[in-house]
Amino acid sequence: MKVLYMVNVPAPYMVSYFNELGKYCDLTVIFEKSTSSERDESWKKYKFINFKGIILKGISTAVDMAFCPQVIRYLKKNKYDFIISSAMATPTGILAIEYMKLRGIPFYLESEGGFAKDGKGIKEHLKKRVMSGAKGYFSTTAIDDEYFITYGALPDRIYKYPFTSLYEKDILPSPLSNKEKKNIRDKIGVSDSRMVISVGQYIYRKGFDLLIQAANQINKNIGVYIVGGVPTQEYIELRNQINADNVHFVDFLSKEELAEYYKASDVFVLPTREDTWGLVINEAMAYGLPVISTDRCIAASELVDNTNGRIIPTDSVEALSEAITDLISNRNLSELGRKSIDKIKWYTFESMAKVHMDFFKKEK
Repeated sequence: MKVLYMVNVPAPYMVSYFNELGKYCDLTVIFEKSTSSERDESWKKYKFINFKGIILKGISTAVDMAFCPQVIRYLKKNKYDFIISSAMATPTGILAIEYMKLRGIPFYLESEGGFAKDGKGIKEHLKKRVMSGAKGYFSTTAIDDEYFITYGALPDRIYKYPFTSLYEKDILPSPLSNKEKKNIRDKIGVSDSRMVISVGQYIYRKGFDLLIQAANQINKNIGVYIVGGVPTQEYIELRNQINADNVHFVDFLSKEELAEYYKASDVFVLPTREDTWGLVINEAMAYGLPVISTDRCIAASELVDNTNGRIIPTDSVEALSEAITDLISNRNLSELGRKSIDKIKWYTFESMAKVHMDFFKKEK
């Protein structure tokens, strides 16, 4: 079975998925660019093992997009059983989709998540033109379903899949004990008696300004560690201005180093103002952490409820500080972490590949 994927850049988690899927089919993946210029060096350390990866040459149009007309040559022969594109908003992706429509080549669209707008206006009309007409749509959640339907998908042509950055082996069998967490904190040099972790880029959308303010309203023996590279001057000044000395900025960490921070922590927080998924939530849950996130995070909408964390309103410092205090003081914190592990077990590369292969076999 021959399968073609079209994506923008070889993000490490997607390369891992393609290496897993490539075990079961003849897989080719076309990338517009070799990496995203806003990501750290770890994004460049990918290996195409079980699939053929093609990196196009074109004109860069954004940090992770390019215009590559040569994509057409890979579609002309129509030699694939299935063509899937997740590049619905890139110049190359739009060109490929319009070409396939013109030539009557069946294709599928895949999304990690999206928030639908009202569908009105020129930009929304163009979006509907691009996204309508696919043979099927791969979606992550009910919110993503609504996104596809708004832009032209038929409900009975939408198929669910588990979006992830985890292998089965990455998921702990059970949460670590307080003693184990304390030993790891000692090892990595964390002296706080309790530890909250957040991971992401230091950009406005991630909401770290909210977390810094919330940290100032909780018990100061709770250390808040934000892992994301070099913080902006704005965040440093905010921390200093309000004397939030329990906030610690941590540079980029290797996967192994980050694992130690996850294991040492008691609660994970993603105070995002909007995330079309939020894979750090998958990762935190795999380490048995309760999760706090917002109502504008699609991963949280699918994976988090009161049994394993809290979903709070976006932009609410008060709700965030209350949620952190509530979870940290919860006597059943370990049970909440166990629920996180139970919920995330299906969200693996192995499951992601199996769901797609089951679909291919059924449709073929």
